[in-house]
Parts: sequence; structure tokens; C-alpha cells
Amino acid sequence: MDQSQHRTVTAPSSSRSYQFHPARAKIIDLFNLYLGRGSRQKPDEPARDPPPNKSQKRVHAPSRDFPPGNEQFIVDFEQLHTQFNDPDQLRAITESVSVTMVLQCSNHAPRAEFLLFALRALFRIGFVNWDTFLPSLLSSVSAAESSLNQAASSSATSSQSLAPVGIGSPGNEQASLTPLAMRSSQRVRAAAVNSLRQISCKIILIGVEFNLKPVTHAEIFQHMMSWLVSWDMREMGTEKSLSEWLRSCLEVIWLLVDEGQSRIPFYELLRSGLQFIENIPDGDEALFTLVMEIHRRRDAMAMHMLMLDQHLHCPTFGTHRISSQTPVNVSAEAVAHLRYSPITYPSVLGEPLCGEDLAMSIPQGSLDWERAVRCIRHAIRTTPSPDWWKRVLVVSPGYRPSAQAGPIPGAVFTSDMICEAIIDRIVELLKLTNSDANCWQEWLVFSDIFFFLIKSGCTDFVDFIDKLVLRLNGDDNHILRTNHVTWLLAQIIRVELVMTALNSDLKKVETTRKILSFHREDRTDPNNPQSVLLDFVSSCQNLRIWSLSATTRAYLNNDQLLKGKQIDEWWRSKGERMMDYMNLDDRSIGMFWVVSYTMAQPACETVINWLSSSGMAELPGLQPNERVMMMQEVTPLPMSLLSGFSMNLCLKLALQMEEALFVSQVVPSIAMVETYTRLLLISPHSMFRSHFTQLAQRNASLLSKPGVTLLVLEILNYRLLPLYRYQGKSKTLMYDVTKIISALKAKRGDHRIFRLAENLCMNLILSLRDFFSVKREGKGPTEFTETLNRITIMTLAITIKTRGIADADHLVYLQTMLEQILATSQHTWSEKTLRNFPSLLRDALSGRVDKRGLSIQAWQQAETTVINQCTQLLSPSAEPSYVMTYLSHSFPQHRQYLCAGACMLMQGHPDKVNSANLARVLREVSPEEVTANIYTLVDVLLHKVHVDLQRGHNIKEILDKHDANLAFFFWTHEMLPLDIFILALIDRDDDPHALIIAKIILERPELMQRINMYCANRGPPEHWLFTQVFKRNELQKALGNHLSWKDSRYPTFFDDIAARLLPVIPLVVYRLIENNAMDTADKILTAYSHFLAYHPLRFTFVRDILAYFYGHLPGQLVVKILRVLGLSKIPFSESFPQYISNPSSPTCPPLDYFATLLLNLVNNVIPPLSSSSSNCSSRSGSMADMLNSSSARSLHGKTPGASQPGPANASEGQKAFYQIQDPGTYTQLVLETAVIEILSLPVSAAQIVSSLVQIIVNIQSTLIQSGNGFHGAANGVGQGSVLPTSPSGGSTDSMSASRSTCMNTASFVSRSGYTCQQLSCLLIQACGLLLAQLPPDFHTQLYMEASRVVRETWWLTDGKRSQGELDSAVGYALMDPTWAAQDNTSTAIGNIVALLHAFFSNLPQEWLDGTHLIIKNLRPVTSVAMLRVVFRIMGPLLPRLANTHALFNKTLALLLTTMVDVFGKNSQTQVPVEASQIADLIDFLHHVVHYEGQGGAVQSSSKPRPDILALIGRAADSLRPDVQHLLSHLRTDPNTSIYAAAHQNAAKTNTS
Repeated sequence: MDQSQHRTVTAPSSSRSYQFHPARAKIIDLFNLYLGRGSRQKPDEPARDPPPNKSQKRVHAPSRDFPPGNEQFIVDFEQLHTQFNDPDQLRAITESVSVTMVLQCSNHAPRAEFLLFALRALFRIGFVNWDTFLPSLLSSVSAAESSLNQAASSSATSSQSLAPVGIGSPGNEQASLTPLAMRSSQRVRAAAVNSLRQISCKIILIGVEFNLKPVTHAEIFQHMMSWLVSWDMREMGTEKSLSEWLRSCLEVIWLLVDEGQSRIPFYELLRSGLQFIENIPDGDEALFTLVMEIHRRRDAMAMHMLMLDQHLHCPTFGTHRISSQTPVNVSAEAVAHLRYSPITYPSVLGEPLCGEDLAMSIPQGSLDWERAVRCIRHAIRTTPSPDWWKRVLVVSPGYRPSAQAGPIPGAVFTSDMICEAIIDRIVELLKLTNSDANCWQEWLVFSDIFFFLIKSGCTDFVDFIDKLVLRLNGDDNHILRTNHVTWLLAQIIRVELVMTALNSDLKKVETTRKILSFHREDRTDPNNPQSVLLDFVSSCQNLRIWSLSATTRAYLNNDQLLKGKQIDEWWRSKGERMMDYMNLDDRSIGMFWVVSYTMAQPACETVINWLSSSGMAELPGLQPNERVMMMQEVTPLPMSLLSGFSMNLCLKLALQMEEALFVSQVVPSIAMVETYTRLLLISPHSMFRSHFTQLAQRNASLLSKPGVTLLVLEILNYRLLPLYRYQGKSKTLMYDVTKIISALKAKRGDHRIFRLAENLCMNLILSLRDFFSVKREGKGPTEFTETLNRITIMTLAITIKTRGIADADHLVYLQTMLEQILATSQHTWSEKTLRNFPSLLRDALSGRVDKRGLSIQAWQQAETTVINQCTQLLSPSAEPSYVMTYLSHSFPQHRQYLCAGACMLMQGHPDKVNSANLARVLREVSPEEVTANIYTLVDVLLHKVHVDLQRGHNIKEILDKHDANLAFFFWTHEMLPLDIFILALIDRDDDPHALIIAKIILERPELMQRINMYCANRGPPEHWLFTQVFKRNELQKALGNHLSWKDSRYPTFFDDIAARLLPVIPLVVYRLIENNAMDTADKILTAYSHFLAYHPLRFTFVRDILAYFYGHLPGQLVVKILRVLGLSKIPFSESFPQYISNPSSPTCPPLDYFATLLLNLVNNVIPPLSSSSSNCSSRSGSMADMLNSSSARSLHGKTPGASQPGPANASEGQKAFYQIQDPGTYTQLVLETAVIEILSLPVSAAQIVSSLVQIIVNIQSTLIQSGNGFHGAANGVGQGSVLPTSPSGGSTDSMSASRSTCMNTASFVSRSGYTCQQLSCLLIQACGLLLAQLPPDFHTQLYMEASRVVRETWWLTDGKRSQGELDSAVGYALMDPTWAAQDNTSTAIGNIVALLHAFFSNLPQEWLDGTHLIIKNLRPVTSVAMLRVVFRIMGPLLPRLANTHALFNKTLALLLTTMVDVFGKNSQTQVPVEASQIADLIDFLHHVVHYEGQGGAVQSSSKPRPDILALIGRAADSLRPDVQHLLSHLRTDPNTSIYAAAHQNAAKTNTS
């Protein structure tokens, strides 16, 4: 090695400033003298010559003087000291030289011993400061090791480069010696490193005995751990052995983490990542002890991070909400683009981890693999939003462009997992088909999502075919009896990725042969459409493969190719001339489906011809010079026919229809529009398109045409609103529609498009049930109208109160959002409305100044001018020409009072007013001015009522007069939009007459007549079932004079004034209930119940209003609200109607009712367990077997031959999306139905929660031991348990006396398809999920019940038990129920904690604030056992709160108070407890504050926040000294805490 290079590496950086100081040379000479080294050799350079071998030493050993005795060194050094005046400078030089000497003499034992002596001596006289010397030494040692590594690698490289390549060349001998030389070099390097580390550790052991700074301890520990890790990774390049330095290193580590001194918290070892338990050399007890202690404490700490049965926590898709499991700090605007992590994989520290690289490393068959596949399998079965899929899918590595080769950070699934889940679903459906179940609908739903998944490239198609063949030829070789798989593959055969695989892939021939192997003869029913399709689909597939590649034609089935002639013959004989598509026989339907696979383009043309078969006609009512052609009406294609079309035909049809709808100059028929929307609804995953985006891409000028804009808005508002919500595109659509509104609101005359867009935006805002940004870019005031601003506030109130705020970041953005809304809104909400708002909104809005008084003052000031203008404009004799004069010369502030002025002139006699002029002005002004007129009209009208009352007029006369005036505007001349007026009126509910007038308007015969006419013309609410010719309403009759006056060229399709009221009526009901007008609300619901059946989101309305006003609704009104749903169409429990039928004498349902409700959730909402095994769990390995279930359990938990919960009229089998557009999926329907049932019961939340808890705490013993009923067992454990037992959970004290306390369990297990153990655990999950959907009233009761169950556990407070017994009991009691159920050792306390954790995992973040009630109810905590229970309950919440700083602090503070209860300075426990017994809790506190400080998984650079350290420090002041000592590093004092010192150093670095 070059000496200059060595000097560069080994010279300490701190010595450079003193390199030429005269003291340096003298100190070096003094060290050389006592080290026995010649003074002529430069101290910074090693000898150039290699060390002599032993024989050389014997022959040539030089004679030299022995060095002086060690005791003389200090005397000589002190003499040298007197020659220099600056002791600090001398100390720095001495430390620098000492480091150099250590590096040079580490491999010379006598010299090393002297250096140890010298350092001790120099420290005693103050010329070595360990806090500066030790970091400098370790830094220099690292630099020296790095230099050795570089030298070794360069030596190996040079040796290899010198080795000749030719065989038999003279240099070949040198090449053979190179490995030997390399091994020799490695041994020399290892020896050098060993000696360096050995002496370093000895020096550290000396220094650590003294009071070092925390920073020094941290740096020492960091170096020791890096040495251990490098040894474990064999970076030395030699066989692993226990080097001498390693023992010294372990000694240093033990000394640092010794909890008696607490120089370094033991937690630092836990997060160090050391895993080498398998690499420990035999016989080394020290290393084995260290590693085992690390693993033991790491496991104990990780347990507090994980919830009970966390491996069962999985998305259920029972709600609209998409919320990630990992804390990701992002702005509200970026939420739409987040990658969603539906599950996480726990690390060894218990942290939730995600990422594609992690998912790729998960072994198949492991617990984590099973959890992932279970989630995907459930998603494929329940078809959640495509938005969910797009956020979780990753493109298969083989399909990715090279630019995207890196792993995706948020991903948790791999293409192999997706592939396995798809195959599982195919096998499941094949088994269901073979059981003679009618599951064609299930195949249709699956084909839609299958097409979507294959097209997205999330799984490799060739690999998928290979695995499917293996599966169907393996264990499941008997199940492929039909052609369903061939049909599935025929659906996707035109997908680009599939065509590539069959045309140009290296394995194309083999893949084609495997595809053809799935063919089965299918002749079950030759006249059934599905059978016809399955019989011919192989021929369709063969024809397609024939056209793809010539190389694969030899493998095709000639019989199937010949069968293609039958298709052609049928098409020529019948198909081309088949016009009566509504009366096709079953075989013709099946053959047309077949044609859609072989001849998609002719089939497409046939469908278009069907829809235009009635010809065209001129649009009536136009001017002579205008001529617009319109398609005549026919019957839309029925769903039964559309459902069997190939995906290729559907895509072609959609494009062709869009051409006819949006590009053609001919007005399309309603049948064309209806068929188009049915196409989109029937395959929501494959067919969805965002209309504004697609039309803009097709032709940017299309949306500038009024006819196109109107048609798109009508389709969206009256047909596709639920589809957009299902797709997660409501917010995007809202932003697009807002642009239209913003562009038109100040534009004169464009009322029709504006009001339709505004109504659509109303519906969109009211459909949102999660937090949203009011602007796409997130900045500046909203572009909403005043009406939309008010509706946004109401939607926020409903969402926050009934569903909570899911993400902490949304809470932060809420205030900004309110400011954006209120910046353009002048409205103040009444006290009665605010009283029902959630506190977050109420606090933000209650301080607003009511400006209605100012509005009335402005009216009074302008009244004279306005009346004069109105007199000239509206007198019966006024000239029509004055309208333009008025428009051009009046001021906007006066024009906003036009309608109010007209009312003043009428005085109850509308004939006094020139209606023509008034109508023309209202048409010519901008929509914004019309809205302003409506709001001022409401204020002036209510003010006029008060004035007339003060003048002594009769209230009835006053109201009759105003009713006549309003009839002039809305019925006689249709001048104003009724929906906006009613909304403005009910928003003034602080006026006692506002709701009375609203009621009068809603009960007007003219309105009821229009509503009835709308319902008659519209057909059934399920428009997709309508099989007759649609009747197009005349434009003026549909929209009235105000909206229809200038758009006669654009007839309506679905729009109607009555339909505009659909979002309004629910809000009226809200206002009436807020004002305690229950009877009026009842009457409105009764009058409009048939009309509300057309509300696109009526199910959501019922669920939300019951939750919003829970506890304040009379039973009779609840029943009226439920009737809006149409009870026969909703899967309510069979016994549910009897419990709500008599609200005057409420009784709490028996436990059977609630248990059946939970069982229904297990069967239909909770993700099914795997069908690969019937075992529940196995202790011989991981708990992966818990994810296995009986193969008898099939779709939605329906076991063949077993009766299912629910009424007979609830349809069996999977429902298509169009059948359940609200709420959207079957899981959502079942879960939300259960929520509606709970909210509708005429008993208190306390009784309901008590019943549910009583079931859960005893569920295992109930299912396993009881065959006759639920008896409220004396304990929650089995007969064979030797543990202390828990009390019965669930007292019946609070229940009705007439209530039965028995639960019949005879058929429970058979109805689920699970084992008893599995079912008991899944029922806990179902109960937690259900409770999390209910309002906070239920949460409070749950916390109280849970606290009661824990407090009544007698052995937790048994003073006669030893601490060891209690710890053991707590450990067993708090086992995962999936484990405990196996040994029949389940306890009430374990079940209740598992219930709480299942509940927490489904709770929105905002509502987690209420969990603190558990701690408050359990305090004061008087034993370590109870303390452990509290930490086990609340501990797993802390990682989830890592991005909610305030809530995290609050929860942590409460946990610390419980610790003070037990270990406080003045606390007295019945059994003396050592602080060391809660080491796992101390480790957990260290870990969780690091996790929160990092905002995610703990890394080497993670550290707690300073305010967290301050919080813990304040709590620690109240603790016993021995516990304080364990928390000494979680404080703000940098002299005792390594973390506080790290913050201090970081601050200094930033400052510098």
C-alpha cells in the first residue's frame, strides 16, 4: 500500500490544524520513546519494508535499549506540558497523536497495552477528553477499514488483470496462484481489522466507565452495531468465526444498554435490524444471549403495535370510502391520485409496511400471501369500484416499459397474487355451475372484471394460461365440464396483450394449444340462450385464432371450424332480416350472441338498424326556416339481450352510438340514449368512460354545441349519476360541471343549460359521502353558485356527522374549504340547523353575522326606486319595447329586487302585473341575477308577512295572498325555477313562516299533478327494466316557459321540472325535522314517497337521515322514511318488520335477531376465508391456516341446501351493478341494510350495544358448547381451561323485561359454512365493522360496555395473585381469538379487545378521538395486569395516529397517565412491582414515538419529536425514580437523552 495513501486515510481530521504546532513533534517523540520505536521514522507512516519472519528475527534481531517504565510517562508528559501555555490546544494535539498511535500500534500487543495505560493516565491529568477522543478514534478506525477494503479490492483487480487468458502460457501458473494470494490478502486484512477493533473496544470500555455525553454513547453504539452488521453480512470476506474483537464489541454493547446505567435504551438494539440468530457460532453464549434477548423483547414490543386478529383485518368493500392503511401525509388535492394500500404487511417491529419490492418477497402460501390473495379474491367476488382497482393494481413486470422498471412504493399486490385470485374465482364459479345453481349472472359480472383486469396488464397472460391449465389438470381436474372458460377467453381474445401473446410471443403455439384444451362439449339445453352461446363459443374462438396466426392453425379443431358454417347459415337465413328484436325466441337470442363474437361489425350495424327502424321525422314546433330531423321512437334493447353481447360488440356499439348521439345532426331517439346508458351500466368496469374527457378528446368543439351539452348533462343527471359515484368519478365530474356553471352564470339568457348543470351539481355534491375539495386546484374561492355553496355545507354536515372524516389531512383542510365557500356565500344558518350540525362545522359557522337585516335595509332603501321601475315595466299597459330600456338602464342592485317589486304590486291580484314583460326580463337577464331575485324575494316576502301581522292582518289571509302571488310565478307563467326557490325558502327556517310557505307550495295541486304526470310518463323507477316505447314530453310542458323559450331545437330526453325537485325534497325533510315539524315531515314523505322512488340515491338518503337524527325521530316517522325504500326490494332481516311495526310499545329484539344480523354480514360482507383447507389455525407454524375454510362455502356464504338469513323475497345470487346502483355493490347493500335496521329499532343505543357485546364476549363457548341456546355462560372460556376466567360479558339489566336472553345456535354453523372456531372469530370482525358504521352514540356505549367487561374481570384486581400469575393470565387472556378458539381458552376480555380492534380498524380517523373514553372509564388503573390490558387495547391505535399529531399526543398522554396510576411516586400496588417487569411497555413507547416522528416505518435516522419528548418528560416527573430511569432518553434534556442531544446537534448544524 502506498504510504502517502495510508497517511491520507489514517491522519485524523482534527489534527490538521495542529500539524505544524511545535508540541506535536515533541508529543510524537515522547510516545515513540515509550513505545520503543525509533524517532527517525515518521510517526504518520508505517515501515516500508514488510515485517520480518521468525527466522529473520532470530538471525538479524537488532540490539536496542528498552523503553523507560510506564510510570515515568506521566512525569515526562507533565514536564512537556509546562513548555506550552494553552492546555486545550495541547489536549487536542495529544488526542490526535494518540489516535494515530492507536492505529499504528494496534497489532503490537506490548505497545497496545502501553497505549491503554497512557490514555488512562492522560485522562486523569485532563489531557484526554473521552467525549472528543472516542468519536475521533472511531471515525479514524472506520476510515482505516475503508482504506483496507479499497486496497484489497484494487489488489484483487490488478491480480486478475495480470492473469493471461491462453491455456499453457507461461503466466498460467501465476493465474492459479491468484486465489491463494487473495485469501492471504483477506487474512491479513482480517487480522488488521481485528486488532484495530479489539483495541478500540478496550479503549471504549475504559472511557465508558466515566460520565460520557449521550452523543458520545450514541456514536459508540452506532459504530458497534455497524461492526456487528458487517460481520453478519461477511463483509470481511472470510469464513464467519467469532473474532476476538466481537467479544469485546458485545461487552461494549451490554455495557451501553445496561438498564442500570441506561447509557443507551435497549430499544436501540431492537430497531437495529439485527437478525443473525442462525449465524451464531456454536458455543458462544454471549452472542446467543444478546440475540435471543433482542428477539424476545422485539416480539413483545411488536405485539403492542398489532391488533388482535390483525391477520383477519381486510377491506370488506362494504362502504364507498377508500382509505389507505398506511399513514401518508398528502394534501387533500392529491388524494385522488394516491396509490392505495388496502392491506399492509407487519414488520418484525410490528410496523405496517407496503411496497412492491416487499410484496414480491412474500413467499407463496405464507400468512401474508394468504391475506393478500384473500383481499383480491374478495374484491373479484364483490366488484368494488374500478377506482379501487386502479389504485392497487400494478402492471405485470413483463408489460412495463423500461422507464418504469423500479418497484412501486405503495403497492401491496403482485401479478402472481392477482393471477391466483382470478383462477380461484374461475374454479369457484365452475364448482357452483356444476352444482346446478343458476349462476349465469355471476359469470357475467366476473367476465366484466376479468376483461378489465386482463386489459390492464396486471397479470401476465401467458403465465395465467399456464397456471390455469395446471390448476384444472391438477387437484381440480374434474370440475371443467362446461365451456365457460372458453367463453371467458373468447371475451378477451381481442385485447392487445392477448393478441400479442397469441401472435408474436415465443410460446404462442404452446399457449394456443392450452387455450384450445379448455373446450368442452356443452349440450345441456339446446334452446337456452346461454347453452347456445357456450355450444358455439369454441367455434368463435377457433375462427379468431385462425385469423391471428398461420403457425397455430394445425392445432385447431376442424369440427369447430366447420361449426362456424352453421353460424354463417343462421345469419344469412335469419340474422340479417331479424327486426322484431323484442320477440326473439331463446335460440335466436343465443345465436345473435354467438354472432357478436364472430361478426361484431355486422352485429353492430344490425343493432343500430334496430334502433333506427322507425325512420325519421321533422322536429315539430320550429320556425319555417328551421328544419331539424329526429329519430322516431322504438323500444330500447332489453337488458336480457344486451347481457350476452361480446365485449367487443359492446365497445363497438358504444362508439357507434356516441357518434349518433353527439356528432350526428339528427336528434337521437330516447331509445338510442337509453340503450347506450344500459350498455355502460351492464359492464361498469369495461365500458365506463368519462364523458367530458372523451368528448373533448374526440372533438374539442363538441361541448360548445348546446344540444350536445344538454344531452350529456341529461344522461349524467338522470341515468349515470350512480355509475359515476361507483367509479369514484363524482368529484371529477363535479369540477367539470362547475366549469360550465362558472361560464354561464353571468351570461344572459342561457338558463336551460345553467339550471340543468346546477341541478346535476346539486346531485353530485349530495352524492358525495367522503371529504372533497371544492376546487380541483384547491385554491381561491369556489366557483359554485350560492345554492351550491349552501348544499355543500349541508353535505359536509351529513358526511361528518354520519360517516366521520376518514383522514387527518382532511381535518386540516376543512377550515380552508369553509373559507373558500363562505368567501362567496352570505348565508347564515339558523340555530336549529346549527344545533344538528357536527361540532366541527357548528363552531366554524356559529359566529357568522346574519346579514338578512342588512338585506331588508337595502330593500327598504331601494324600495321606492324599484316600485317606480316595476310600475313602468309591469303595468298592464306597459309597452314591450320598455323591456330593453329597463335592461340597459337599470342597475344590478335594483334588478335583483324585480320579483319582490312585482309581488308588492300584485297585492294578491296577479292580473295587475304585465306577465309578458316580467317573463321576458327574467329570460333576458343572467342566471345569476335570477338566483339573486329568488333569494331577495324570499327575504322580502317573509319580511312582508311580519309587517302585515304587525298591522293586524289575519295570518291565513296573508298566506293566501302570498300563495296567489307565488302561483303567478311558478304555475301560471312558470317564470322562476321552483327548486331554487324552495331551497332558498327552507334555508330561512329561522323565520317561523318559511317552512309553512314551503309546505303550502309542496302541497299545491298544480305541483302534485305535475309530479304524477312525470311518474306516469317516466315509467318504472328501474328504467333499465322498461320494455316499452318511451314518450318524449313536449319541451314547454317538461321545463316550463322560463327554461324552454329559446331552445326549441333541442327536445328533452329525461329532463323535467318535477325531476329537478328530487334533490330538494330530502332537504326539505331535513329542515322540517330540525324544526321539530315531525307531522309535516310525515305528510311530505307520504305525499312524495312514490316520487322519491325515482331518486337515484334514495337508499343513501334513508341511511343518512336515520343516522343524522338518530335518537330524535319518532317511530312512526322512521317507518315512513323506510317506506321510501320499498321494503320488498331490500334484504332486511325476516323479523325486522315486527320490531318497528309498533313504535308505541318498543321491545328490544332477542339475541337471535342480532346474531342473525352478524351472521348475514359474515356470509356476505366479511371476506371469505380460503377454501384450501378446513383447519382454523395451526400452532406448528404461522396462523396461515386460519385463512382456510371449508370448501363447502360458496358465493356470498351460500351453502347448498342450507337456509340463508333474510326474507324470502331477497333475491339469491349475485346482483349486477345496475340492479343495486345505490349503494353500488352487494356488500354495501347488506352492510348498509344492517345499519338501517339498527338505526330504525325503537330501543336505545345502550340496549343494542349491550346485546351485541353479550353475544361477542361469549361467542366461542356459545357456538362450541351450547347446542340449545345462549345462556350467558358463567365464563368466556372452555371447560378445559386452567386459566383465571372472565366474567360473563353482557348483563341483561338494561334490557326490556319482555326480552328473551336465549340465542338459538343450532343452525348457525351450518348456515355459515365455517367451523365453530372460524365463525366465532369472523363474527367478532363483523360486529366491529357494523358498530363502526353507526353514529358516535353507539361508540360511547361500546366504550362503556367494554370498560365494564374489563373492570368486572375479577382476577385483574385479585390482590392474592402473584405478579407472575397475573402476567401469565393476561398473556393468555389477550391472545388472538383465532389462537384461543383452538384450545377453547377464549375469554371475555380477549373477545372484547378483539372487538374493539376490529372496530378501530374500520373507524374514520376523526372518530378515533372518542376512544379515550375507554381509558377514562378504566382509571384509576391499580395493577400492572390492568395496565397491560389498557396498553393492549390502545397501543395499536398509536401507529394509525402517526399522521394525526394532536390526537397521537392526546392518546399517548392518556396512556402515560395510566402508567402514573400504577408507577407514580405516590402509587401503592397490592403486589410490589419492579420497573423491569414493564420493559416491553417501555420499549413500545420508545418505538411508537420514533414511528410517529418518522411518519411511518422507523429508519436509522428516525427520532422522536421534541414536543413528544416534552410530553413524556412531564409525565415521567410523576413516576417512580426506577421507571423514570427507563424513560430517561425520552426527555428533552440533552445531557441525559440521546434523542434530545440529536435534536440539539441537528439544530446546531442547521444554524451553521
